[in-house]
Amino acid sequence: MDVLARLDRYQRRHRWAGMPLAVVYKFFDDQATYLAALMAYYGFVSLFPLLLFLVAILSAALHGNPQLQHSVLHSALSQFPVIGDQLGHNIHSFRGSGAAILVGITGSVYGALGIAQAVQHALNKIFAVPRHARPDPLRSRARGLYFLLLLAAGLCLTTALATAYSAATLFGTRQATGVRVALGVVGVVLNAALLLLSYRLMTRRKLPLRVTYGPALGAACAWQALQWGGSYYVGHVLRGATATYGMFGIVLGLLAWIYLAATVYLGAAEIIAVRCLRLWPRSLLTPFTDHVHLATGDVRAYRSYAATESFKGFEKISVRFGDPPPPAVGDKGAP
Repeated sequence: MDVLARLDRYQRRHRWAGMPLAVVYKFFDDQATYLAALMAYYGFVSLFPLLLFLVAILSAALHGNPQLQHSVLHSALSQFPVIGDQLGHNIHSFRGSGAAILVGITGSVYGALGIAQAVQHALNKIFAVPRHARPDPLRSRARGLYFLLLLAAGLCLTTALATAYSAATLFGTRQATGVRVALGVVGVVLNAALLLLSYRLMTRRKLPLRVTYGPALGAACAWQALQWGGSYYVGHVLRGATATYGMFGIVLGLLAWIYLAATVYLGAAEIIAVRCLRLWPRSLLTPFTDHVHLATGDVRAYRSYAATESFKGFEKISVRFGDPPPPAVGDKGAP
């Protein structure tokens, strides 16, 4: 226990050790894994119909220019490496199909509004927005439409960058490498800007720019890594698989990919929340026992959790902390 006490005192005094610990504790306090699973469900429901709709529209719009059609479609689908390759190889089966457009519109609206609601719920919980301060069902769906427009704009911009990236081979080898590196950096910065805007749009709490740009940039880099990982999964794990195994691999891979993306998104939000709400330092043993003296970050966190559940503006919630109970018999005590 003396070792734990020394570790606890050390991480409370040093931000580089205490801040990551506070983020991890808040991540599990908020049950962010379940929030990410909810986002993954709606993302899974909406993603395939949305891509189907996108492919059908672009196929019809660019029907007169097959080369441009191929370049734009594969650049757009490359943003979703697990399922995008499968759609890209089977474009001919539903080019301009009215059924594809109908399925795309219906599934995308349902799933996209669902994921917008899930994102709002998750962020408002993470940033400790009281329930009475959150938008009503109509305003939250209107805000969700803004979120969808932001996603659509981001997809268009990233598709344009991906198309330019694939066209970089027109230059010489050295020039092409420089262009691709520059476009990759621009893509990461663009994704970071989109993430930052989504955090500010989908929560009612004001988030200072100085505490948001760093985590958003980190999340954008992680998103790029997920894209590479998805491409590797398709190119090395699913290549040569049987039809049955390949179908299960696609479904499970897509679910896992969306879940990881949602976890990255919420993880960055937790970092912003800990910095914005000043939820550091935390006690090392606070999730495991009551025999612990709470740190200032613990007190702020537990008070915010109670205030978050306030349903009415005139509902008053106060939180008091007594002395921790004495250690159990045979226990040498806790820090």
